[in-house]
Amino acid sequence: MPRALLALAIGAFGIGTTEFVVMGMLPQIADGLDVSVSAVGLLISAYAIGVVIGAPTLTALGVRFTPRQTLVALMVLFTLGNLLSALAPSYGWLVAARVFAALAHGSFFGVGAVAARRLVPREKATQAISLMITGLTLANVVGVPLGTFLAQQLSWRLVFAAVAAIGLVTIAGLLAWMPTVAGEPTDLRSELGAFRRRGVWLVLGTTMIGFAALFSVYSYVSPILTELGGIPEGWVTPVLGLFGAGTTVGTLVGGRLGDRWGMSFVAVGLLGTAGALAVLALVARTPVAAVTVLVFFGMLAFALGPVVQNRVIEAARVPGGSLVSAANQAAFNVANALGAALGAAALSAGLGYTAPIWVGAALALVGTGIAVLTIRSERRERTALAFAARADVDRWQRALAPVADATPAAVR
Repeated sequence: MPRALLALAIGAFGIGTTEFVVMGMLPQIADGLDVSVSAVGLLISAYAIGVVIGAPTLTALGVRFTPRQTLVALMVLFTLGNLLSALAPSYGWLVAARVFAALAHGSFFGVGAVAARRLVPREKATQAISLMITGLTLANVVGVPLGTFLAQQLSWRLVFAAVAAIGLVTIAGLLAWMPTVAGEPTDLRSELGAFRRRGVWLVLGTTMIGFAALFSVYSYVSPILTELGGIPEGWVTPVLGLFGAGTTVGTLVGGRLGDRWGMSFVAVGLLGTAGALAVLALVARTPVAAVTVLVFFGMLAFALGPVVQNRVIEAARVPGGSLVSAANQAAFNVANALGAALGAAALSAGLGYTAPIWVGAALALVGTGIAVLTIRSERRERTALAFAARADVDRWQRALAPVADATPAAVR
């Protein structure tokens, strides 16, 4: 594994930790700043707003620089944001610091995916992206529980300071290990031109709808486990740890299978996701079966992430591709909001806690359909390119035929 991928994974670990650890520190932050827990909960929304703003904006500003330069600048921004969070004297300052730190989130993953696939042979591009994303999944297994523990025992400010230190380690790793040849500067016009391609929008649609299935369930996983499965609240955290371990395994496995099968793997995976959720809805009241299926569901869903990230860059067919890569990160956030909203609508309708699961199954089926359309579009495009290449060969042969005929036999 190129050491530069390790630097990207460390950065992803820090980003994942700071994004989700606030959920476990709500009481401590509320007490420390003398505000309500609900007010602190808005920090989660503030971070999401920062991601949505930063992903396209900072990526567009960075296309004139190499991925190495852009990634270092983004991680400097991230580190400063977390340091400001640790030092925030008031709630308002903390909100601003969280938005500031979040600006780097989507762009880091977008540009990082472009750099990661340049570090390895083309046939291992998805694996490289999966290794970077593994840092994000490990954040849920290690970073968030450890951060929550530190906040409870010592201080929530120490947690943000620790994340800032992770940012510094990432910067050092990028400067030491990321080669300047891992991508080159491009121009905004070329990057924007990628959005005229039908294949790009089909992959983005697969991400938005297909991954909404994940968030429609994960957003309500705690009440699903306790209300339906009868699992004690104290066991929810260990179950989520198992889920996180499953997502890590799935990400690594998906990297290998995705390089071989591409969007076909995504289509089959989304169909399998729909099936897994249907089974989960049926066995949700049986604790052992429910946990087993839930972990398998997380493994399968996260196996598809590196694949769509790589495919959207390939579908762009531009020298860089960082802007469409960042757009796919924004699509993941749209999927998060869409899945949670549809799950909430089903619960508000009084359909019970199995309803978000069935909503997820339906979304996965729709995502499967979009993935199939993507596959067909890719095949048509390959056929058209092959036909155009053959036409060029025939045209050159016809153009050179008179020259060949006029060449003396002895010369030929």
